[in-house]
Amino acid sequence: MDKYRKTGKKDLRSEYLHSLKTARVRIHVLRIALLILLITLWEVLTAHDILNPFIFSSPSRILATLNDLSVSGELWRHIGTSVLETVIGFLSGTILGIIIAIILWWIPTVSNVLDPYLVVLNALPKTALGPIFIVCMGTGIGAIIVMTLAISLIVTILNVLNGFIHTDVEKVKLMKMLGANRLQIFRKLIMPSNLSTIVNVLKINIGLSWVGVITGEFLVSKAGLGYLIVYGSQVFKMDLVMSSVVVLAVCAIIMHICIVLLEKATRKRFGIA
Repeated sequence: MDKYRKTGKKDLRSEYLHSLKTARVRIHVLRIALLILLITLWEVLTAHDILNPFIFSSPSRILATLNDLSVSGELWRHIGTSVLETVIGFLSGTILGIIIAIILWWIPTVSNVLDPYLVVLNALPKTALGPIFIVCMGTGIGAIIVMTLAISLIVTILNVLNGFIHTDVEKVKLMKMLGANRLQIFRKLIMPSNLSTIVNVLKINIGLSWVGVITGEFLVSKAGLGYLIVYGSQVFKMDLVMSSVVVLAVCAIIMHICIVLLEKATRKRFGIA
């Protein structure tokens, strides 16, 4: 009898895992199908002048533009510049933001004092500070990275700190009753409980970092995807503008995939479902 029960449980588990796998495959297929549909529709609409091909370009013209840039070597130089700036700004904003959030959680008085200032800084349009960054850092990569850092840092601090503060209060009280000190509470409860929060912050910071880099390149750069977009708009080469936007989207997707893989590895490491 026990043998049949075990067999039945294994069959149900296998069916459940198979259904999950099938659902994931279906979602991936639908995503690819939707992308193909949108690209095809874009090409057809511009080919029949329903969409203005001068303004919106078309997939075929974008491919031709990217091929020309690739052959000349300009494409990889501009991609490399923007990716380098984004990665540096992304890592700086994320790591520094998490460290500051830990300090603020560790010292509640400082957190309470700085809370309204953090809210105001988060609401402040960072592009308005662009000229100040340029004057202070010059017209090189430093100003762009500082712009990226300014956009992502406060968001990181607020989100991570909020996750730390709202960790299960009863569990915190229980650990204190059992004699755990603040470091043990942080290591054993706060940090593991907020892995999902930190991963979500990483995903958000991908977009924010690209916004910072492109904004900075609009202002000061002589290379990068932002520079290509500005140059293309100035000389009315909208194919170049749309090509740069497409490459920008692809780079952001690749970074997002890297974060998703990191999340899976982290969940597996800590045994989180």
